[in-house]
Amino acid sequence: MMSTPGSTDNAGAAAGAAPGAEPAAGAGPAWSAWRVVVNLGIVSLVIDLASKGGHSLTGALLGQLGASALIVGVVTGLGEAVALALRLVSGPWSDKSGRYWRFAIAGYALTAVCIPLLAVTPFVGGAGLLLASALILGDRTGKAIRSPAKTVLLANAASAVGRGRGFGVHKLLDQLGSLLGPLLAWAVITVTTVLWPAFAVLAIPGAAGLGILLWTRRRVPDTNVYESSESNESNESNESNESVAPNPDRPDWPDRANRANRANPEDLADPDDPDDAGHPDQAHRDPAAGPRLPLSFYLLAAAVGVSTVGLVGFGVISFHLTDVAIVPLATVPLIYAAAMGAAALAALVSGYAYDAAGARVLLVLPLLVVLVPGLTLSVQAGAVLAGALIWGAATGIQESTVQALIADLVPNGHRGTAYGVFAAFAGASALIGGVLAGALYDQVPWLVMIVGILQTCALVLFLLTFRLQNRERRQPAGPQV
Repeated sequence: MMSTPGSTDNAGAAAGAAPGAEPAAGAGPAWSAWRVVVNLGIVSLVIDLASKGGHSLTGALLGQLGASALIVGVVTGLGEAVALALRLVSGPWSDKSGRYWRFAIAGYALTAVCIPLLAVTPFVGGAGLLLASALILGDRTGKAIRSPAKTVLLANAASAVGRGRGFGVHKLLDQLGSLLGPLLAWAVITVTTVLWPAFAVLAIPGAAGLGILLWTRRRVPDTNVYESSESNESNESNESNESVAPNPDRPDWPDRANRANRANPEDLADPDDPDDAGHPDQAHRDPAAGPRLPLSFYLLAAAVGVSTVGLVGFGVISFHLTDVAIVPLATVPLIYAAAMGAAALAALVSGYAYDAAGARVLLVLPLLVVLVPGLTLSVQAGAVLAGALIWGAATGIQESTVQALIADLVPNGHRGTAYGVFAAFAGASALIGGVLAGALYDQVPWLVMIVGILQTCALVLFLLTFRLQNRERRQPAGPQV
């Protein structure tokens, strides 16, 4: 596989090649795009197995270490805030450096180390609570570091197979890990009757995930090859310096044309061309110019954010289940597992629909969210279960198909920044939504009415997003922020 000259992330590009050796020009990718998508999905599966398995027990562990309910809430709440807010830093940083693999590896490594180390916290005396809190925040920091970079790697590879399908398959595997992790932890506790072995055993999936990630990076050091493969294949019978015909129906056709028409990567660094300044792997972007995110991206972030404000979180749902004793306590994790299954299925279906019918499939998102408060805060077990499944489906679409649309809206080289900014929107919206649901918990009709208004606004914002997206496709040099 050909590595991009000058990139420090391209060491060991081809299997069997000597370190630092350059494969022959024109060599194709070592793996198919689908194999990269599936491998990244398997990495998410096993790392999420460790992460979600640990998260299902962190509250109980902190309580055993002497934490009050307030401390548990502060630590876990701060962890989620860190996981979202730090992406504003890690996203642009990964774009400027171009070292997406390094960010992904570092972030996954933090989770693979921090979660199993929680097993030692009961044995360090009074320092156990402080150590456990630090490890929980370390895991969430790892999530913030890896998420934008991993999503960029996935978006690049999925461009060759259909981003909707690629993100859908990835989310399916990711959610399988979210489902299996708590079940594994429950099984270990059932056998041992204590908490710490359940954390210790999670070192196994953590190590496996890191191994698969490093193997994938060694075989495919630059996932940009999948973005350019379509252009290269369509022009393989032409001369290497022949121009690629513009195709305004593809929002990223200028980037594809530039990559396909540059026959000699060593000629990329043209001091008279500002787009070619610096690192050859970043020839399609100018890091010094700052983030160039289209207005359509901000409209999409606003649409999803407004929709998310009305999405009652599972924390409130699980509280309601136990508060009114609708189901036995042991059933709550099973309902969560069912919701994760719905998320996986919705991600896959919406991903395929996105590739077939376009971005308008996302109009279903506010239509789902509007149903959640009335169902999940009902006193009927069947209604709550239905609401939880709809909640899972909505979150699955948000975390897969919406991510695919972001990759289509934002030029390559700025997607890490985009995913970081989007996470900030999502985090703020989730916080506002949690406060809203908690404040109106005893006034469900008011909550349902407010959520209905919010979802109407979200529908309008989605429609404006799609209209502006079509305009930007026809005018590649259109307004950017």
